[in-house]
Amino acid sequence: MARKTVDFNKGGIGKLENDKPVVYRILTPSGRTNYIGVAQRGRVQERLNEHLHDGKDYIPGAKVQIEQTGSIDEARAKEERIIAKTNPPYNKQGK
Repeated sequence: MARKTVDFNKGGIGKLENDKPVVYRILTPSGRTNYIGVAQRGRVQERLNEHLHDGKDYIPGAKVQIEQTGSIDEARAKEERIIAKTNPPYNKQGK
C-alpha cells in the first residue's frame, strides 16, 4: 500500500489522503519513532491533528509517516507488530 512522509504540522497533515485506513508514525527530527497509531478511513487528518501541540493527545514530532492499509483490522495488526518491535516512547505499554 501507499506510504507517505510529510511535516508534522497542519499544512503537512492537510496533504495526506483520507480514503483508506492508515498506520502512522510520528517521527523525531532525527527520524526515530516517537509514536505509532492507526486512523480509520475518513479520519486520518483529524486524528493526526489531535496529536499537534494544541490537540488533546499531544505527541512531539517533526515528521509523520503514514502507510495505507486495506482495512482497519489490518492497520491495527500492523500497529501491534510495529509497537512490539520498536517500543516507541509515547505508546503506553500493555495497550
